[in-house]
Amino acid sequence: MRTIPEMKVVVVGAGYAGMLAANRVARKVKAAEVTVVNPRPDFVERVRLHQQVAGTAVAATPIASMLRNGAVLKVGAVDRIGDGCVVLDGGTRLDFDWAFLAVGSTVRPLPGTVPVGTWEGAERARVALAALAAGRTVTVVGGGATGIETAAEVAWARPDLKVRIVGPAVGDTFTDRANEKVRAGLERLRVEIVDDSATEVGDGVVHLRSGLSLLSDLTLWAIVSGVPDLATRSGHTVDGDGRAVVEASLRSVDDERIFAVGDCAAVPGARFACALAGPQAAHAVDNVARLIAGRTPVPYTPRYVARAVTLGRDNAVGQFTRRDDTLRRVHVSGRTGVVIKELASRGGKYGARTGTGG
Repeated sequence: MRTIPEMKVVVVGAGYAGMLAANRVARKVKAAEVTVVNPRPDFVERVRLHQQVAGTAVAATPIASMLRNGAVLKVGAVDRIGDGCVVLDGGTRLDFDWAFLAVGSTVRPLPGTVPVGTWEGAERARVALAALAAGRTVTVVGGGATGIETAAEVAWARPDLKVRIVGPAVGDTFTDRANEKVRAGLERLRVEIVDDSATEVGDGVVHLRSGLSLLSDLTLWAIVSGVPDLATRSGHTVDGDGRAVVEASLRSVDDERIFAVGDCAAVPGARFACALAGPQAAHAVDNVARLIAGRTPVPYTPRYVARAVTLGRDNAVGQFTRRDDTLRRVHVSGRTGVVIKELASRGGKYGARTGTGG
């Protein structure tokens, strides 16, 4: 291995986990040369993509403005990672002593829909939504947090449109009382709730599992599922969802120089969540620092605090959880929920920018 002053670190992906990892390495390993590889020049606040769609906020910030001294950005797509090298699509090779795989999760939309869980999809949805005339109908497919927030934000920003949300169990990740408030918040925004599953979308019609069909001028896909296939393409061991299998320390089971963090890592007890991306990245960087110092890496354990959804700009529901993500009875709503959710969203970006957290 090179001496520490020549140590090269490559971070693949510039979401919450990737940005925090890059900035934390630059902060903790002063002599490291850190390269962040990302397909676009912007850091995307995924928790604000529903606001990007509705035109109520901008979810992108230039990565260059967020990187600490010692870290640089290379815009490009990665073809494979392993054996001490990251290979870009154009053939450029970046050697590393340590690497962080942080490519996040992705969406697999039903044909005929526009996905809102990616930057490119959210931009397409924003343009399409802005072009809709008053009285048109927007259908949001997905009853989880992404779907709820998207439907609510669109309804809040465009009260001249008809908005509906379609999902087999809208808001069922909350306790009964909190779920009642989620659904009541949607209804106050005049969002129609359809407890069903979309099976096909085409020619302005959404077909449901029940056999019903709904007219829709714009159908948005708000279900996040799966991860980019970089780990699979690179020959790494993956689980059934394509996530890179890691040891308890978040180290790859195939390559001791690679740590996988965030949604693309198969961490027992972890679900897709921005709230876990930062802590995992911080833990992985700290383990690299331990290894450099000749110490043993420490196992990572997911720690949950809460789950929350915004319902427009002036309402939100926050559900507190135990550390293992099981639900507590306590929840908050209204303006209090808005403040808590906004603080959490800002905290995620702050941690990514500063390399703090964990």
